[in-house]
Amino acid sequence: MAKALIVFASRTGQTQKIAELIAEGLRMKGMEVDLKEAHKIKNAEELNGYDAYAFGSATYHGEMMPAMKQLLFIAEKADLKGKCGGSFGAFGWSGEAPDRILQTLKNIFEMDIAGDCLRLKSAALQGGVPMAQDYGKSLADKIAGVR
Repeated sequence: MAKALIVFASRTGQTQKIAELIAEGLRMKGMEVDLKEAHKIKNAEELNGYDAYAFGSATYHGEMMPAMKQLLFIAEKADLKGKCGGSFGAFGWSGEAPDRILQTLKNIFEMDIAGDCLRLKSAALQGGVPMAQDYGKSLADKIAGVR
């Protein structure tokens, strides 16, 4: 069974909710999912052994959360090249964090990116629940080779 890791840094709980919904989408496609808070990962070995990764952070004052920045430095030492990756996050005004994460996954880690990043103001607004679940399904489809 394919396995995914979703790591998030949340300020108000919205990014965490999005992460949980992405996990639901992955599980709907039969994948095993681990969900972790960014600040709890202390070394690159904790990131190894997964087929797909989704990293998410809230955008706060135009930046990703410090815990996600730290996680990305740790992830540079993990074996992520060629692995399926995606990014997501909640935002109030601007929403830059998910795109910055996605660009890191693509250009620095050389991951196989599953489409664009997912930006939501809230999982509860404007169809956020199915959008987040569909994002998880798209990661699972990428692993399965479905285009």
